[in-house]
Amino acid sequence: MRDDVAVLDPTTPVPDDGGLDDVYADDGDRGAPLPASHRALVGAASGFLTVLGLAVLAVMPAPYTSSAPGPTFDTLGETANGPLIEVQGERTFASSGELRLTTVSFAGSRERQLDLVTVLRGWVSPRITIDPVERFFPAPGDGTDRDAQSRQEMTTSQENATVAALTELGIEVPATINVVEPIEDTGAVGVLEPGDVIKGINGTEVLTYRDMSDALAAADAGSTVTVTVLRDGAETELDVVSGERPDGSALLGVWVDPDFDFPFDVTIQVDDVGGPSAGTMFALGLLDLLTPEDEAEGHVIAGSGTIDLDGAVGAISGVRQKMFGAVRDGATSFLAPAGNCDAVVGNVPPGLEVFAVGTLAEARAAVEAIGAGDTARLPTCETWEPRGADAR
Repeated sequence: MRDDVAVLDPTTPVPDDGGLDDVYADDGDRGAPLPASHRALVGAASGFLTVLGLAVLAVMPAPYTSSAPGPTFDTLGETANGPLIEVQGERTFASSGELRLTTVSFAGSRERQLDLVTVLRGWVSPRITIDPVERFFPAPGDGTDRDAQSRQEMTTSQENATVAALTELGIEVPATINVVEPIEDTGAVGVLEPGDVIKGINGTEVLTYRDMSDALAAADAGSTVTVTVLRDGAETELDVVSGERPDGSALLGVWVDPDFDFPFDVTIQVDDVGGPSAGTMFALGLLDLLTPEDEAEGHVIAGSGTIDLDGAVGAISGVRQKMFGAVRDGATSFLAPAGNCDAVVGNVPPGLEVFAVGTLAEARAAVEAIGAGDTARLPTCETWEPRGADAR
């Protein structure tokens, strides 16, 4: 998303005349002022040049970007084009609460630099973050279409959210697990090939993405994993020495592109929003729609966080701006990725309770607790602790 941040244009002050009254000659003609003194002329010229210089500086481009609170969207509500989340082919249920995804309004780039006034205003505002342009645009003219990249990330987050939500509800989502390529310096290099279709791991048939995740979670990191693949129309078994994931489970060492066969149609649409950070709120909205319980019970709950196919909630950028946007739009509770806790502590706006979540299951439990008015045991960023691999 590339929303412009409003620019304040400085009002040019009227130069002060130094407080001098008009001086008249003593010849009786009191209607004619004396000629301006040299000092007055110099003062007026200096004042004019100072104001002109400040005005020029104010509109000079500065190599920074600005992040400010953006709009929020209720994933249980409507957009100009209809429901934000629409389900066809499966029964849905109404909710009395709101689950709001939050955004950041972003301005500035190498091509469209901010002016100095906007940069200075951002530096003194707790709601705005100013960053060097290199943080988001590291290489000028590298050919990357960042708007297209952002749209693709949004599409991926919607698919991940749908898979994670249905899996959380125990609804199987059949998938064809296609190997894109092995990851460099892993045991899959020279064994698994692009185009392979993973059919089984250690004798466990892989029919869904969760099947693959569960099979790898059950294997020891560094052990030899037997992978059954479909290659050139025939199944074959291959031995791969696994690596280790951050959670301690086995890493197969390939990039995969799952092709999902959803049991019913889910459409998610929100205008002018890109990136992957709405995934968790998409998933929570879908969970609420597909279950008869009124989880939020009239509360306005906001949040953010990426979501992967296993339901892990990932850190996002702009969490401080998103918290301010949440309060502005009526939220009293905010679900923050545990990976953002360092940025949350000390920056929570008044009137907002923030709870830390690491998985979709934890986020779902938090919504239910908030709806029930029983949040005493929910972890905050000050109390949250990793749950380990079993919490994936």
